[in-house]
Amino acid sequence: MVEKKTVCQIVDEWLDGKEYFLVEVAISPDDKIVVEIDHKEGVWIEDCVELSRYIESKLNREDEDYELEVGSAGIGQPFKVLQQYTNHIGKEVEVLRKDGRKLCGVLKAADEQHFTVTVEKKVKPEGAKRPQLVQEDDMLAYDEIKYTKYLISFK
Repeated sequence: MVEKKTVCQIVDEWLDGKEYFLVEVAISPDDKIVVEIDHKEGVWIEDCVELSRYIESKLNREDEDYELEVGSAGIGQPFKVLQQYTNHIGKEVEVLRKDGRKLCGVLKAADEQHFTVTVEKKVKPEGAKRPQLVQEDDMLAYDEIKYTKYLISFK
């Protein structure tokens, strides 16, 4: 069986000096290797082909029979690594909390422990007749959420 650590090292070699970053390497029990990469400007098919060939050049098919799939982290897929959060700062995201509450807003900041989303809420100020739309920052820990993903908008 091909080891995940080996594939990660090979991918890291290819990534060295490039603006791409590794999102995930998954290997199924039947040796299907799935490598997901991403880039701030998007992923080009030519680069996926180049990475696929690079990985194949480093693995020996005579020792291990495997299936290899190299692609991008899909645009509508949940974020898996911090780099995806930092690349989407200033963009609209959807967050599903573990308690089932969903919020949509603009990703404001992200670090290793937390990320902040600016959301619009209707608040009725004291003495006002109507609620007003105000912006509030929600700081969330990664372990509080089920997922965060880029909100595709056609406005």
